[in-house]
Amino acid sequence: MYLAPSLDKYTKETLTAREAQRLAEFIAWGPAVFQASRLMIKFGILDMIRDSDDGMTRAEIVAKTSLSDYAVKCLLEASLCIGTILVNPETERFTISKTGWFLLNDKATRVNVDFNHDVNYKAWFDLEKSFLTGKPEGLKNFGTWPTIYEGLSQLPEQVQKSWFGFDHFYSDSSFPEALEIVFNKHNVKTLYDIGGNTGKWALQCVDFKDDVEVTVLDLPQQIKMLQNNISGKPNAHRIKGLGVNILDKNAIVPKREGGLDAIWMSQFLDCFSMPQITDILLKAKNAMTSDTRVYIMETLWDRQKYEPASFCLTMTSLYFTAVANGNSKMYNTEDMQTCIEKAGLEIEKIHDHLGQGHSILVCKIK
Repeated sequence: MYLAPSLDKYTKETLTAREAQRLAEFIAWGPAVFQASRLMIKFGILDMIRDSDDGMTRAEIVAKTSLSDYAVKCLLEASLCIGTILVNPETERFTISKTGWFLLNDKATRVNVDFNHDVNYKAWFDLEKSFLTGKPEGLKNFGTWPTIYEGLSQLPEQVQKSWFGFDHFYSDSSFPEALEIVFNKHNVKTLYDIGGNTGKWALQCVDFKDDVEVTVLDLPQQIKMLQNNISGKPNAHRIKGLGVNILDKNAIVPKREGGLDAIWMSQFLDCFSMPQITDILLKAKNAMTSDTRVYIMETLWDRQKYEPASFCLTMTSLYFTAVANGNSKMYNTEDMQTCIEKAGLEIEKIHDHLGQGHSILVCKIK
């Protein structure tokens, strides 16, 4: 198994017995830890404490919120034990800890909090059933679709906001570097964007270079969202949409007259099982020539520069299990390479550490 240098801690024991015991209890009380911490943010308590000059007393916090003394006391005591705040026992003034600061100010953490509360929290109650059935049993909290992708446009507004906020945060941070790789290093002019979603990447492509033509392939309902999103935008006339269910056994990725320079898949293949990924790549191969390159941008958990990213990614796999489709995950390099090679392709180059931890696998026909 390949592991980036940052993941060396996964190969040996690093905790004392007492530290291990505390972590075990932290896991046991995980749901309460999450909700108490989320409410410290929502009620503005962490903000107040952070912005105070020398901390705040419980009475001062009560006076500045609409909460009872009981509620504030419960949240402060829990947060002390969680580790997001500190207390001076002599003055009884509370200050923010390093962990609390990151909880408030780290953009990735805030996105993850919203995503896990609005999309995953109730759904994970059915995680066990999802593993046994291979279906997203937690999705029933929102609708009766077979996967979340058919229902994205129908999700409740707040759930949709958190889902797209999560999805776009991680991909958007990688786009500037990805554009350089695709269009400057390889001089791509014609591109298929498979799983293009709302067209954020497509719009960046046509804005980046004035001779680029993009065709987005996605579910018909997603193409409608795409068309609404790009309507009236500069250079949108160089973006086309093609509605296709890529999992349909009769679906094809059509050849492009005059040839095709590139096929782009960003945070797309992790939405499918390994046999499905192989099938998608085989369909993509149908549209390729020896000069076409497939660019697969994924957050591979084994290639992360910093360990917290690997933690987040392996936890995200459990969203795919219970909510998204029941059979996909955040993959590692070995998994993705297996699918690529089974489809008759090979990895030409890997670009690592783009944005929030993405890698781009550049593939060609074997």
